[in-house]
Amino acid sequence: MSEDIHDAQTALSDVAARTLANATKTVPMLGLITPRWLPQFLQWVPVEAGIYRVNKVKDESHIAVDCSSRNDEKELRQTFVDYEEWGREYALSAVNAVVDVHTRVSDLYSSPHNQIQEQLRLTIEIIKERQERELINNKEYGLLNNVAPAQRISTLTGAPTPDDFDELITKVWKEPAFFLAHPRAIAAFGRECTRRGVPPPTVSLFGSQFITWRGVPLVPSDKIEIRDGKTSIILLRTGERRQGVVGLYQPNLPGEQSLGLSVRFMGINHKAIASYLISLYCSLAVLTEDALAVLDNVEVDKYHEYPHQYA
Repeated sequence: MSEDIHDAQTALSDVAARTLANATKTVPMLGLITPRWLPQFLQWVPVEAGIYRVNKVKDESHIAVDCSSRNDEKELRQTFVDYEEWGREYALSAVNAVVDVHTRVSDLYSSPHNQIQEQLRLTIEIIKERQERELINNKEYGLLNNVAPAQRISTLTGAPTPDDFDELITKVWKEPAFFLAHPRAIAAFGRECTRRGVPPPTVSLFGSQFITWRGVPLVPSDKIEIRDGKTSIILLRTGERRQGVVGLYQPNLPGEQSLGLSVRFMGINHKAIASYLISLYCSLAVLTEDALAVLDNVEVDKYHEYPHQYA
């Protein structure tokens, strides 16, 4: 009898107590979300009517000037700068999605987190992920498809070495802004630097750490594809003033949320489903050929054995 009394429950259990407690809930997490550094590092230029024209000089070799000495009174040379009659035009592309939310769901289940806001937030994240992928891979305006043949080089031995990076810098030597590479390509470059005893220094940008080479940061993006163990590394100069690479967006959109991004309510249908249109208008332009260069055939699976160090 005494054993039964000893084994009897004498306090409220955890399971029962939870019936009166509220769990602290996070917003929905999505593993597909990345930092998306490329849009953050670019300069973005507003486009008035969805078209951006890059004007260039027709023949630069005919532009000539003289440097005269103090007593030189010869006739000054005549020259002028001719323009291409029609430069390349870039049209903004659109990334769209329609989000449907049943009004019953949004009315009844929006505490502590608003169902409509979370549906829109996650969809916008996916749209922005697609934006970065298009900036790199789009067949018309993507970085990898707008490299001049003379600006494309290959690795010397497969793995990305400091020599390869130095050669790439010679292609974009006028104020290079950053390298863009898959995280595995950056790791492969780090291994080659470690092997040579020249570990790359780091720099803090946007509150995060980036390794650098010759003072130029290596920016990661998983949107650069790896195929058969090989990938590419991009080096670019940015900004209109530097005649570099610029991002393009449509300003003053109805329902504008950020650069080129708008959210618009489309109404409620007869099944009580509310619809929201999310649109992102963007493109990218390479203003001069030497603003962009690519290192191809970068192997990411090459590893080295290091001798053990004993104290």
